[in-house]
Amino acid sequence: MRFQEFNIDNGYLEGLCRGFKNGVLKQADYINLVQCETLDDLKLHLQSTDYGQFLANEPSPLAVSVIDDRLREKLVIEFQHMRNHAVEPLATFLDYITYSYMIDNIILLITGTLHHRPITELISKCHPLGSFEQMEAIHVASTPAELYNAVLVDTPLAPFFVDCISEQDLDEMNIEIIRNTLYKAYLESFYQYCQTLGGTTAEVMCEILAFEADRRALIITINSFGTELSKDDRVKLYPTCGRLHPDGLAALARADDFEQVRGIAEYYAVIGYRFIEKKLDKSWTAIFITGVQGAI
Repeated sequence: MRFQEFNIDNGYLEGLCRGFKNGVLKQADYINLVQCETLDDLKLHLQSTDYGQFLANEPSPLAVSVIDDRLREKLVIEFQHMRNHAVEPLATFLDYITYSYMIDNIILLITGTLHHRPITELISKCHPLGSFEQMEAIHVASTPAELYNAVLVDTPLAPFFVDCISEQDLDEMNIEIIRNTLYKAYLESFYQYCQTLGGTTAEVMCEILAFEADRRALIITINSFGTELSKDDRVKLYPTCGRLHPDGLAALARADDFEQVRGIAEYYAVIGYRFIEKKLDKSWTAIFITGVQGAI
């Protein structure tokens, strides 16, 4: 009966999602894009694809920032359309996707406020999928406890923030600890939810989330070297839903340098030995920091 009634709640979104998938650029499109010499050439080629309209009203010469903004707008419109038509359990699943953007927005706002940047400027840089009503009040918080009580208590992130509440000042170290504590709770909660759903969702998503958990554990370890973060504090930030849990995380907690982290990653080759083997050096650390916007 459950599958017989699938189309009632999910048939429209199923068709919509398949349409989005069919609209993704193909290998032939990328081969043609490589031949483009200017951004206007790129715009011209995209006109023959499902992306043909998103730059239609943009005058020449194009800027990369404009393309980035319009692509983000397209993503947000399509995602919000799906979310508005979703019922459970899909609605909660899509909400979980937005939580990571909310975390990034919160950290961006706190960090910007710490450096005395105007709140209006910071808001404009936040990702639309992570927007929430209380964002503009974030500048009033000077401690994690104030941040929770004034801003986060009525947001979906409130349960993730329980382990962050303290009266310590919001300096750069504490902000990074908050970021990673939030991500740890978020990943573990999302992983558990996907397990509850079961089926293909659990099979695919748990693999993705486990990889992300292990990736963050490696990042946290590498970027904690030479900082005031103790090994005991470091281990508290590791997500426990990855393949490294528990023995790999215990080994990372004892690591003192890059080579030890490399050895642990190679031992647990299943989580991504290929990129660790090629990239795990100081430039790799910089790449990782850029990818997660300054994780510890």
